[in-house]
Amino acid sequence: MTDPIFLSKSAFAAHIGKAPSYITWLRKNNRLVLSADEKLVNVDATVALIRETADPTKAAVAARHQEARVQRDVTSQLSPLVESTPSMAAPQPAIGPAGKQPDFQKARAHREYYLAQLAEAEFHKVQGSQVELEAVKTGAFNAGRLLRDQLLGMPPQLAPELAAMTDPWEIERRLTAAIRASLEDAERMSSADLVHALNNKS
Repeated sequence: MTDPIFLSKSAFAAHIGKAPSYITWLRKNNRLVLSADEKLVNVDATVALIRETADPTKAAVAARHQEARVQRDVTSQLSPLVESTPSMAAPQPAIGPAGKQPDFQKARAHREYYLAQLAEAEFHKVQGSQVELEAVKTGAFNAGRLLRDQLLGMPPQLAPELAAMTDPWEIERRLTAAIRASLEDAERMSSADLVHALNNKS
């Protein structure tokens, strides 16, 4: 059996994260285990006594408040809509027979699982390794439409110039240059459009 650990009253207050006045209150309420000379606090015995004599109703309230704080801190970091990923798939909770009382522990675990998945998805989004699907779809659609318009706009622009050319090499060179310029413009504009779509979704 290990020897008991003794601390001064002020050191014990710092040890449990309380003010010295709380230690005085514990002593007045006979919830402090002291050494024989009453100068030092028996740490383990006092902590055990505090737990044994704690008000159950207050402990339950404190537990609920702690749970609410954790819930608030997690969900406050989540966007209203976070895209799920295939790795988030989880088995559906079993439905018990009719009339059977619900298993609250399983229900709570099920809820906590999905909260954790949402928090993980939000973390990856902040890190830049995951983006919202709708923003990517919008950016891809706009990029495709832009490229289509760029290519369809080339014939009216090039037709008069190409009609006056007779050298096949010159015609090929002019077409290649025009196509490359259109693709480069489309790339720059679609990249900017995608960034704009992602920023608007953030």
